[in-house]
Amino acid sequence: MKNTIKRTIAILFAFAVIAAFAACQTDTDSTPNDTQPTALTHDRDGFPFTPPASTDTIISIGPSNTEILVELGFASAIIQTDTHSAGIPGIANDIATLDMMALDMERIISLNPCVVFVVGLARVYGEMEPLAAVSAVGIPVVYIPTSVSIADILDDILFIAAATNRQAQGEAIVAAMTEEIEFFRQLGESATERRTVYFEISPAPFMFSFGTGTFLHEMIELVGAENVFGDQYSWLGVADEVLLALNPDIILTTTDFLDDPIGEIKSRQGWGAITAVQNGDVFQINADASQRPSQNIVLALREIAAAVHGEF
Repeated sequence: MKNTIKRTIAILFAFAVIAAFAACQTDTDSTPNDTQPTALTHDRDGFPFTPPASTDTIISIGPSNTEILVELGFASAIIQTDTHSAGIPGIANDIATLDMMALDMERIISLNPCVVFVVGLARVYGEMEPLAAVSAVGIPVVYIPTSVSIADILDDILFIAAATNRQAQGEAIVAAMTEEIEFFRQLGESATERRTVYFEISPAPFMFSFGTGTFLHEMIELVGAENVFGDQYSWLGVADEVLLALNPDIILTTTDFLDDPIGEIKSRQGWGAITAVQNGDVFQINADASQRPSQNIVLALREIAAAVHGEF
C-alpha cells in the first residue's frame, strides 16, 4: 500500500510538470548525426521504446551506462547519475547523484531529462517496470540489463549508440574493442599451457567468485587460462578448504579498499601452500574495468592477460 501511494504521488507530480518536457520530445535540431533517430521499438530489456528526438539532457543510472554514454560523447549532456558513477572521467565533479536502490521518481521527473538510461540492477522494486512513473509522462526510459557475456556488452554499446543517434561512434568503439579482444583470443590460443586462475571479487572472510555465465569467466578463458570454478555457474561464495584443494596457479583480486590486498591474500592462514602464493602470482585487477559491462572491459582483459602470460 505504501509503495502504491508513493507511486501515485510520483505520477501525479509528473503530470503536473509534463508541459516542461515538450522541448525534449520535439526538438530535432540537436541530433549529432543530423538525421532522425533510429527506428528502435524495444529496449535491451524488452520494454517498448521510442528513441528521444533530443539528447540534450540525459540521466544515466548505472556506471556501465554512464561509461558508454561518456565514450559516445555525452558527458556534458548527463545532468544526473547514480552514486556508483561518481568519479567517472568526464562527469562533472559536482553532479547530483541518485541511489540505484531507492530511485527518487519526483527528482528524476523534475530535472526534465530528454531520456533516462537505467541498468537492470535498478529493478528491485517488485514491479515489472520500476520507472513506470517516469515513462508515464512521456520521458523515454531505456533499460539496459546487466550483461553476462562479451557479445552482450558489444550489443549494449551498439544499442545505446543507436538510441542516441550516434551509430557511427558506437560502431567505432565496438570495432576497436573487437580488434583488441581478437588479439587476446589469439594470444590465448597460442598458449602451450592452460594455467588455472582463482578470481576473487570479495576478500576474506566472505570470499566471492564466479563460474560460467559471466563475462569475467569468458575473459579468463579467452586469454588461454582456466577458471578454477569453471564447473559452476554464476556467482558463488568460496570456502578456504575448497580453494586450497583447487590450488590455483594464479590468484586475481579486485579488492581496492585494503592497503595491501595482495599481501592480505598471501598472509591468510594455510594459503602459503597454494602454488600462486608460493610463486608470487597474485595480482590486483582494476575493479571498475573488470566489473562494469562497458567498453572498459578491455582494460581488465589486458591486466588478466598480463597476469597469465607476463609480458606480451
